[in-house]
Amino acid sequence: MSIKNNICLVLFFTITFGYGQNMQTGFTFLETGKYKEAVSFFKTILKAHPNNKTAQLCYARAIGLSGDAKIAVNLFTNMLNQYPNDFEIKLNYAESLLWHKDFDLAKPYYEGLIKEDNQNFSALLGYANTLSNLKQYEAALVYVNNALEVLPENPNALNSKKYIYLGYAYQKQQAQLFDEAETLLKENLKCFKGDKDTLLNLANLYLITEKLDKAKATYTVISESPENAIEALNGLSLVEHLKGKEKDALKLSETAYKSLSTIKDSTLVKQTTERYIQALIWNKKYGNAQSLIERLMSQEPNANWILALRATLYSYKSDFNKSLADYNRILEQDSTSFDGNLGKSNALKALGRYNETYASAKRTLTFYNHQKDVVQFVKTLNTLFTPFVETKASYSFDNGNNSAYLFKAYLEYPTSTTFKWIADYGYRTTSNSVTDIKATSHNFSLGLGYRLLPNITFKGTAGVISAKTDTNNYTRFLTDLSLKIKPFKLQTLDIGYKRDVQNFNAELLDRDIVMDNFYVNYNLNTNFNLGWFTQYYYTTQSDNNTRNLLFTSLYYNILTQPTLKTGLNYQYIAFKNQVPTIYFSPERFNAGEVFINLIKDEVITKPKAWFYELTAATGYQFIENNEKQSTYRMQGKLGYKFSERSLLNVYGTRSNIASATAAGFTFTEVGVRFRWYLEDN
Repeated sequence: MSIKNNICLVLFFTITFGYGQNMQTGFTFLETGKYKEAVSFFKTILKAHPNNKTAQLCYARAIGLSGDAKIAVNLFTNMLNQYPNDFEIKLNYAESLLWHKDFDLAKPYYEGLIKEDNQNFSALLGYANTLSNLKQYEAALVYVNNALEVLPENPNALNSKKYIYLGYAYQKQQAQLFDEAETLLKENLKCFKGDKDTLLNLANLYLITEKLDKAKATYTVISESPENAIEALNGLSLVEHLKGKEKDALKLSETAYKSLSTIKDSTLVKQTTERYIQALIWNKKYGNAQSLIERLMSQEPNANWILALRATLYSYKSDFNKSLADYNRILEQDSTSFDGNLGKSNALKALGRYNETYASAKRTLTFYNHQKDVVQFVKTLNTLFTPFVETKASYSFDNGNNSAYLFKAYLEYPTSTTFKWIADYGYRTTSNSVTDIKATSHNFSLGLGYRLLPNITFKGTAGVISAKTDTNNYTRFLTDLSLKIKPFKLQTLDIGYKRDVQNFNAELLDRDIVMDNFYVNYNLNTNFNLGWFTQYYYTTQSDNNTRNLLFTSLYYNILTQPTLKTGLNYQYIAFKNQVPTIYFSPERFNAGEVFINLIKDEVITKPKAWFYELTAATGYQFIENNEKQSTYRMQGKLGYKFSERSLLNVYGTRSNIASATAAGFTFTEVGVRFRWYLEDN
């Protein structure tokens, strides 16, 4: 902060050399910030009286305050050579070092001045400002308070104190000492009640620490001042977005945007327009957002903030190549842009270009070390390539008197961003309480996953199943080979072959029926919340039977946080041969249902938080020419994420779908699942 501009007035004197010129006009220029006029005024004085010390001092100040700090330093240096013991010139020289940002030089110089006079207000305040610029905020607070003891309620010192507190709080925030940052901001509010800058910083801190209710309360306090209402609405809109209340976010932002006609502050107009377009994007009103962006682009085609909005729109529409192009364009104009760097990292990740993603994220951290969003992005990215083991134990039973216990363990061990090892082990024991048939099986497989291209991944496993029943023992080869493809935006396609053994119950396991499955999965999403998933299986069996299975689901996404969707499912099954006494094998089977699905995804759940999933469905099934049967299906999952490295959930399902008899069929399964990431990286 600059020291009071009229510091040179202490040298006001009666001009000698017979010159009676009144310099009050020049002093007024300095006091009112008309520095160029002051330069011209005192330059005229010095032409006539080049040795006038007051005119020299005021001219040098005017030069420095108008932006020519280096020249001001040289002028004050020359004056010090001429008047080495003049304390006022020393003070001005010290302040010129601040203008020139020579804080390391200013610090010891101010220390010397304070030794000369430890009650000099300008020296104390200048030293406090120097320490603040050096980010030595604790000491800066001491000296600004000392300055205020000399001149209580001095507005310059009070202003410095406010910004020292703000800088100190931000330093604590960057070090992730959030409680200490909050304490400092609240201390600042005690000194400067209702200060907008402090309240905005406090609200931002609450956003970072996800204390959204406190952020909302703080923005509400800001809104009580009519002149701050638009800024408050912008903040409240962001809070509602983070709470997943997108409609409320848009309503608040729209109110702010419609109020801009009376606003002349270009920065506030930009911020409000930006928030409104973001809110349109959050609500998937892409057409409206695009129209506004195009209008802005026609006015400022190279403005980074507009390019960032367009890149965001492309990302939400899954046009990640176009998004990446805009982020690259931003970085060409400003290599340190936060939006450009983090946005590029996100776009590269979405495109599956993971090595480039890591490089981009690393570059972002060089500019924004410890920044919370960037750090979290890297943690999430690391999770994709961190070895983990997942175990599952379950118990199932049906009204056909079958029951089964299952234990499975699955391991993924990535060795790079393109390659990972896979291992899988399962143990299952099943029995029938009426027929007293029992069977156990062990299966083990090894495999790999390899990313052939950013949009094509191969996964292959091979292994064996060893089964033992009351009358039979055998070992069979198992395999699962698949290609996961992203052919176009918002689409995924899986093509695969899987060799398996019928193991639903002990009797089927005893019959040693090997299945060769050829399958295709296709999923299509849209930008208007509608989605379509289709699955087809063609199966040949070792008992000379074949099966065709088609499943398709048309669904609509109602909410995004948590995910809520509803839709219609249809399933068709047809076997070549009907062997109903052995297994469910209708000549034709049709089933339709309506479902609703609520999910809080474990992937996006933060540590020390719950996640869940609930599905309910009901409909009808038609087995050959039999009368229709009503169906139901209920599935649930409840879990807890202990840390970034571990989670646990319980799950259950109950269904009566795919009955082989008119009397009906019910199946129930309950289980527990645990996932643990073996390393931190």
